[in-house]
Amino acid sequence: MLADSSVDQRFGTRVGLLLSALGIAVGTGNIWRFPRIAAQSGGDEGAGALILAWIIFLLLWSVPLIIAEYMIGRKYRFGVIGSFVKGMGKRFAWMGAFVAFVATAIGFFYAVIVGWALYYFFQMLFFPLPVTNVESMAIWDGFQSSWWPFVMHFLAIAAGGLAIWKGVRSIEKVNKVLIPFLILIILAAVIRAISLPGSGQGIAYLFRIEWAQLKTPDVWLQALTQNAWDTGAGWGLFLSYAAYMHARHGTVKNAFITGFGNNIISLLMATMIFGTVFSVMQFGYGYADAEVLEVMKTSGPASTGLTFIWMPQLFERMSGGGILAVFFFLGLACAGFSSLMSMLELSTRALVDRGIKRNKAVLLIIAFVYLLGVPSAMSLNILSNQDFVWGLGLMVSGVFIASFCIKYGISRLKNETEFAPGDWKPGLWWEIPIRFFVPAAGVILLVWWMYLSVTQFAPEEWFNPLNPFSLMSVLLQWLAITGLFIVFNKQISKLYN
Repeated sequence: MLADSSVDQRFGTRVGLLLSALGIAVGTGNIWRFPRIAAQSGGDEGAGALILAWIIFLLLWSVPLIIAEYMIGRKYRFGVIGSFVKGMGKRFAWMGAFVAFVATAIGFFYAVIVGWALYYFFQMLFFPLPVTNVESMAIWDGFQSSWWPFVMHFLAIAAGGLAIWKGVRSIEKVNKVLIPFLILIILAAVIRAISLPGSGQGIAYLFRIEWAQLKTPDVWLQALTQNAWDTGAGWGLFLSYAAYMHARHGTVKNAFITGFGNNIISLLMATMIFGTVFSVMQFGYGYADAEVLEVMKTSGPASTGLTFIWMPQLFERMSGGGILAVFFFLGLACAGFSSLMSMLELSTRALVDRGIKRNKAVLLIIAFVYLLGVPSAMSLNILSNQDFVWGLGLMVSGVFIASFCIKYGISRLKNETEFAPGDWKPGLWWEIPIRFFVPAAGVILLVWWMYLSVTQFAPEEWFNPLNPFSLMSVLLQWLAITGLFIVFNKQISKLYN
């Protein structure tokens, strides 16, 4: 029996719903991952081929899955696990538990990254910007060797807990302030970037299509991976928020607005970063185009190289760079925080559906996420491993969401959905990707990543579970969690029946 009135809450306005949905989609992946992937996947002439493939997969993977999550969440008014039990049947409770756990496990280390952004915001605000690479590395190393990662990790989670404390009402209020503020920061940063001398060269490279690149499988695979990462589609996050949607809140139009809004923000951030990096490195450091791209491709520890090592140095060489650095890391923290909120809400709703009062559920989740995030705060290798393991797990989650629709009946789910007046109705353009493309693409991506883990990531130690990028590390953690949920499937289903 439901024991908390928060489950009966609804989003007050469509604007509040859309801003909250954008909060799910817009995260650190838009700001630090997308520009790096664009540089790594670009050819000699440009990175536009990746953007083209990325937009195609937005329509084939992200938008169909977001629509499916909206339909499921609004129909059952439960979180992920409860919806799987009600819709797929008791035998598939373990699938819902897996989807919920993957999103929660990402929250373990994601909160650590949000803490990094918060720390750098204060670092840029109160201390001089680093002039050299040595100084920038010293800031990073000093931070990582201190207690600050644990403190900032806690602050990020505690703030997230406060944001979801009263359910969708507090979530909506926070996102109504946070997301417009983030968009203003991004627009201001883009305007400043395009005004820099030589920035046009970097922006032109970003959007120029080198058609031969479309023949490269890696471009398509990276485009699909980025879509799965930066939209939040298939994580179960939209499903959890959809439980609070009114019938008058459309599913299809909102899914398109969310997906395209997210990708527009990614393009704006890439424009800002490409413009800034090309301008400062060519005029300030005298780098050639190829050297600039090599810097942008640099991952650094836990993929931090461009964002936390290079960007502070680049801002130091710009007029007004100190202010820009402050707002850049504030924007990164806001983007990460809006996504972290949704991860905490997904986990909290799973407990609330079980009959636990929301305030108690929030406290339990905060403690759980903090404790299991501590290892990632202690070690970049552990964080990288968790990113690798559960990032791959998102592919499985997306396939499970599609499997829900297939098992329940795609046409049946569509026919039973009450579409809002003026909303679009999904046709074959939605049914075909859910039935065929999402399952096939998920399997292909998994096979590809497993192949890379054996041949590139850890070719000599793919069987060593202690290697953070080994295939065995992924398989053992997946099998442990999946096996646990399958063994206790009956008990899980009873909790949500």
